[in-house]
Amino acid sequence: METLLAESTDPTNLDVIANMPDGVGGTRPLSHAVNWWLAAMLGGDQWAADMVAAWLPVVATLALGIVVYKLAVVITADVRIGLASVVLLAVAPVHAVYTGVGFIEHRLHQYLWLGVTLLALAWLAMDIQTRIEAGERGQRGAVSGHLQTPMTWLVAGVLGLSLGITTHLWGGSALMFIPLAAYIGLRAVVDAREGISPTLANLPVLVGVGIGAAISVWLHTNWEWHAGFVAYTPVMVFAGALAVVVLGEAWRRWQLHSVGLVAIEGVLAGIGLYLFRRMRPEDWARSQERADDLFLREGYTESVSLFTFDYGVIFGPLIQLGVGFYLGMAVFALVAVLVYRQYEPGWLLLVVYTGFWLVLATIQVRFAAQLIVPLSVLGGVGFVYLLSAVELARPLTVFRDKETTGAVADGGRRSSISVPGGTKASYLLVIGVLVCGFGLIYVPSLTSQITYTDAEYEANQAIQEFEEGVDREYPENFVLNEWPRNRMQNYHVNGESSSYGYARSNYNGFVGGASPDESYADFGNRVGYVVVTDRGGSVAQGTTQDQLLGDLGAGEQGLAHYRLLAVDDDRTAAAFAMVPGATIEGEAGANESVTVATEVRVDGRTLEYERTVESDGEGRFGVTIPYAGEYTVADETVTVTEAAVVDGETVSMGE
Repeated sequence: METLLAESTDPTNLDVIANMPDGVGGTRPLSHAVNWWLAAMLGGDQWAADMVAAWLPVVATLALGIVVYKLAVVITADVRIGLASVVLLAVAPVHAVYTGVGFIEHRLHQYLWLGVTLLALAWLAMDIQTRIEAGERGQRGAVSGHLQTPMTWLVAGVLGLSLGITTHLWGGSALMFIPLAAYIGLRAVVDAREGISPTLANLPVLVGVGIGAAISVWLHTNWEWHAGFVAYTPVMVFAGALAVVVLGEAWRRWQLHSVGLVAIEGVLAGIGLYLFRRMRPEDWARSQERADDLFLREGYTESVSLFTFDYGVIFGPLIQLGVGFYLGMAVFALVAVLVYRQYEPGWLLLVVYTGFWLVLATIQVRFAAQLIVPLSVLGGVGFVYLLSAVELARPLTVFRDKETTGAVADGGRRSSISVPGGTKASYLLVIGVLVCGFGLIYVPSLTSQITYTDAEYEANQAIQEFEEGVDREYPENFVLNEWPRNRMQNYHVNGESSSYGYARSNYNGFVGGASPDESYADFGNRVGYVVVTDRGGSVAQGTTQDQLLGDLGAGEQGLAHYRLLAVDDDRTAAAFAMVPGATIEGEAGANESVTVATEVRVDGRTLEYERTVESDGEGRFGVTIPYAGEYTVADETVTVTEAAVVDGETVSMGE
């Protein structure tokens, strides 16, 4: 965002986002473009950038809450379920973490537009269903009325805009179109089974996908956003959607068994992938690379499965998604059976999207936050059912058997809400706290994984203050620390924060070694600062981590090139400047041990710093120290200046 603001702070200057600098657009061009535009609208200064970075995640997730509420009400026509869905979304730990204050990333855009896509598809599906249930001139009349309503085409346009935007929000955006393609394919099946024209019933959806494909391709061809295989994914979905609705039309007219249509659609999908691989080998190779990057990366907190054995399989979802996961999955099983038996395009939508993201979250927990968007609606149904089971709420009507109760469009579903009083209100509060509390318990622990501690912040401030006095060029002022925090500290110290690769490759070997001063020589001019942290793990005795975090590089045998800048009281983080050090030279007895010592005041604490060396056969010795000050050498003293330490000068005894 700051890079783009440096190019221009004029929100009307679209050349900035049409020609993004190298390393900025990457795989998330639209996310960066929106962030820049909002900051430019606020004035384009540092305050504007800070405000967007801090509060955009919050604003986006509040907007998503509104969308989820509307999604639940559109499908269930029950305000209670809408409110319950929003609550379960809000207290899902993984979603709370990814959309918290200051967590500016592509996720906030991704989740919001996933919700918008679901809402648009749900409205188009439910408009037809409610017209049929209301007996509007039969099925043909219901579809005709649906197509003649201006709102239908407005929603189709919103769907197209959402899909076009989604394509360029993040690197894995092609994944967003897989459940869409599956939904359209299955929707054609259930329409044909019900005797409804798949072509007419899905025409607004096809128009929306076509608009999304046009937007995606236009941004790619004109502004060179994203890779070709990603930009053209909506086009492939559009082509496949046309094919399946035509097949569905044939199945309806010939009254064939729906299982055959599902099989044919599966074959068509396989043929499409084969043709893509043969006709676009370069794009296929890039898609494979991206898939490997998404699913095969290891060593990340979010790369484990949602059902990891570390939490006994069943408790992983509780930690990541809260009780809403179990409520939602119970309803998911029920709804899957309902969709199989009855014409329920709205529930079909939630089944497809929930099932898809559940599979991905089973592979990597990073997809759990997408899962909670559709799952929260199912969980909302389960929550209201739970309340009704203990007679704290009216019974649910969304699953009534239409053959025995008749249409539910007008009277079967109730959309009003009332708050009970007295004892019932107390019981309602207790159940609400129990359901929501389990999720909220885990929010702090998950948030701590992506939050910088006060000690790390103070370490960063100390490094910046020291850097102002020495003014070294990158990479001489590179900060080496644990890779998850490497970009943050380098951003503030030297402005070079595009990659954490060097830290990830070298930090563990560095702190696990036993010779810090040898590491200094090995690094050469590549590292200027190190920040050593202890975030709850054990520190092996004698290692570099122990010498820096435990002894603070001082003690009876201090280090030569590590100058302490900051450390917190609990010693969870310590920052050091790596300096050439001043070398004190002098004479003593032949082969005699010589000790230099001083007291150093650093960050409110006093260090007893000593180094002992042995003179040579002629009595000469040299000892390198990282602090300025007055040193005691035998019965003499020597003063070492700051310049001598920073520039690596020699200080001779007696001068």
